[in-house]
Amino acid sequence: MAEKIVAVKGMNDILPPESARWEWFEDTVRALMRRYAYQNVRTPIVEHTPLFVRGLGEVTDIVEKEMYSFVDSMNGDPLSLRPEGTAGVVRAVVEHSALYDGGKRLFYIGPMFRHERPQRGRYRQFHQVGVEALGFGGPDVDAEVILMCRALWKDLGLGEVRLDINSLGQPEERKAHRAALIAHFERHAELLDEDARRRLHSNPLRILDTKNPAMQAMVEAAPQLIDYLGEASLKHFDALKAMLDAAGQPYRVNPRLVRGMDYYNLTVFEWVTDKLGAQGTICGGGRYDGLVELVGGKPAPGIGWGMGIERVLDLVQQLGVAPPAPVPDAYAIVPDGAALPQAMRVVEALRAAGVAVQLHVGGGSMKSQFKKADASGARHALIFGGDELARGEVAVKPLRDAAAAQTARPIADPAIWASELLPA
Repeated sequence: MAEKIVAVKGMNDILPPESARWEWFEDTVRALMRRYAYQNVRTPIVEHTPLFVRGLGEVTDIVEKEMYSFVDSMNGDPLSLRPEGTAGVVRAVVEHSALYDGGKRLFYIGPMFRHERPQRGRYRQFHQVGVEALGFGGPDVDAEVILMCRALWKDLGLGEVRLDINSLGQPEERKAHRAALIAHFERHAELLDEDARRRLHSNPLRILDTKNPAMQAMVEAAPQLIDYLGEASLKHFDALKAMLDAAGQPYRVNPRLVRGMDYYNLTVFEWVTDKLGAQGTICGGGRYDGLVELVGGKPAPGIGWGMGIERVLDLVQQLGVAPPAPVPDAYAIVPDGAALPQAMRVVEALRAAGVAVQLHVGGGSMKSQFKKADASGARHALIFGGDELARGEVAVKPLRDAAAAQTARPIADPAIWASELLPA
């Protein structure tokens, strides 16, 4: 016997019935995007490595430790599996001059890849849904993408997700804050762990996001970026808060909230839950007004968010939300194999009319087929018995209403009665 081949560690199969929850989630997302007039964009899974080095920053954890990077053996190109979605979407918009006629509201759904230790909510192949609004510079779009998340939580039946917001200001403001931050950490160098010491001069803002209990008091006392923001940045942030207030959306201004990529400025935000342990952030995003220029385009503002699908579905399960199970409208019972040609014709006609029909295959007694029909969850059984077919009919038996009577329908033109099998 050949050696069994298994999936790569941290890259998981999604099989029925679990896949039905994913389809439900994706359908819910697509319906939301239609309501907000966001259009779908699909980018390659493999991109040139410099896109992420330039876009995310050389000293980010993603670029330094987590990317699946390799050299194309055919032409020597440095390539990487995408670790996130924003850089690829912006690259596509720039490459195809998509902003020539104005801003674009886009969304994507797909797999991302990071080489890290697999754990609950963090896998080496994980999946994200994200939105990117490019070409819009005002706080109105910031509020829109944040409130879009709120609408999604409602559509999914999730009521226990809170919003944190912050402003990172502009590069010059962050530069002044960065100098003050480094000076503060240097005065407390004895409290810094190895990771913080490594980041001290390369990415000190990320030290604010530490989970090390021994550093919490020192980090809490660090200079806050909001104290270094200029008038324009504060005006943008105040306008965002005013719109969230008007929409009745609670939020917490979290001065320690930062993002892991270098391209963020002004508004940043996270949606957080206490139901998933340490991996409590299920959506994060913010404004990245310099990224378009960074990847070779004409300067244009942008804002977006990315949401981990695995984490959201984990939260759905934790909160006991039960997505509707996919069930056929009808189950076709064929006691005699000789009736299969006629049954197949009728079933295909019903499917063409929009009826979901599961056809029994593999033979078996009438009793065993009825058991499978009942287990399928179908609302009706279609019985292609010899007597019925001799009369040019198929028997239609309700399976979920004991009081409803069995009826007979003509097999000559199933489209005439197909609508009777659909849910009201």
